[in-house]
Amino acid sequence: MDVLTVLDLGLSSVVLRRANADDVPAIVALLAADQLGATRDGVTTPEDLAGYQRAFGVIDDDPSHTLVVAASGPDIVATMQLSFIPGLARHGALRAQIEGVRVHEAYRSRGLGAAMLNWAIAEARQRGCALVQLTTDKSRTSTHRFYQRLGFVASHEGMKLAL
Repeated sequence: MDVLTVLDLGLSSVVLRRANADDVPAIVALLAADQLGATRDGVTTPEDLAGYQRAFGVIDDDPSHTLVVAASGPDIVATMQLSFIPGLARHGALRAQIEGVRVHEAYRSRGLGAAMLNWAIAEARQRGCALVQLTTDKSRTSTHRFYQRLGFVASHEGMKLAL
């Protein structure tokens, strides 16, 4: 088990660690456990799980990406992906991209999400990143307020093209 840190939540703590292949079903369940994820994520067939497992293998094999889980005992209660992207902009700056942040509903409003994001920001600083970026769906207004409380600024308009 590749422990990254232990996050103190006051009355309890969780272990933040690198995800492993056995965590994939629990991660997918977290991704599918909200109104947006329910329409695009989930495992209903063995082929579904195989697709997620393939993606996990690609992420896990690339040192520029870290798929993180927060574990409370045997339970996976949160996840996020932290990716490091080199670029020429900003004098060749490295940037960190945070994706797929999900916290189990029983652990929301307990400081876990903020602790995870603060860990990711510290990791980005340690790796020499010039900035940390993330995207969040426009409909997630309470999530926007959460990220703003952590110091994120809605400075850009994102666009996507479904393929």
